[in-house]
Amino acid sequence: MKRLFDILMSGAGSLFLSPLLLLLALLIKLTSRGSVFYRGERVGLNGRTFRIYKFRSMVVGADKLGASSTSDHDERVTGIGRFLRKFKLDELPQLINVLMGDMSIVGPRPEVKRFVDMYTKEESAILSVRPGITDRASLKFHNEGEILAASGIADADQAYLKLIRPEKLRLQLAYVREHSLAGDVKIILLTCERLLLSRLLRGASQPNPKSQIPNPKEKENCPTTQKG
Repeated sequence: MKRLFDILMSGAGSLFLSPLLLLLALLIKLTSRGSVFYRGERVGLNGRTFRIYKFRSMVVGADKLGASSTSDHDERVTGIGRFLRKFKLDELPQLINVLMGDMSIVGPRPEVKRFVDMYTKEESAILSVRPGITDRASLKFHNEGEILAASGIADADQAYLKLIRPEKLRLQLAYVREHSLAGDVKIILLTCERLLLSRLLRGASQPNPKSQIPNPKEKENCPTTQKG
């Protein structure tokens, strides 16, 4: 049932959003050198690697110029890329990955192999479901770039490992245990609402990124980030 839901949603979404997708592709091509898509390698269902589709928001060869994680102050991000990342529009081409069966609409966000290699035996359960375009961790850390930039930690990967990854893993493991079609629909609706509230209506009642930086002393019930 979940796979059928994914096919219907990604197919309908691709058709409905096709004018926007074409416009964004044209803007990327006209404003920066390089291909329209970024095709980074990610680890998916049962540990199988695949190439993710994202609108390219960084300079060509950015993965060789810095960390895997990206803060809002990262100089590798292009002008149009900042707009795409602000509204999460760079993620829309992942509808292709959903149609191909690499991803689901809702599921744990796919990680690079470096971070997957750090999984403990318990955390490896995350690979028992298809990775998704959005999930509860995406909702909580919708402003991940801002949190990393406000952390004061120069290395974005180290900031990610320390401040975001433990809670992200906890939420992803909870999804693996409790996911349902009704729950997926709720996450999709909450994602749309969160993007509207945090981006289009930015400012009023929005939390300061520094206030979202976890207290190192508050790590109860969070999975370890050490290699298993």
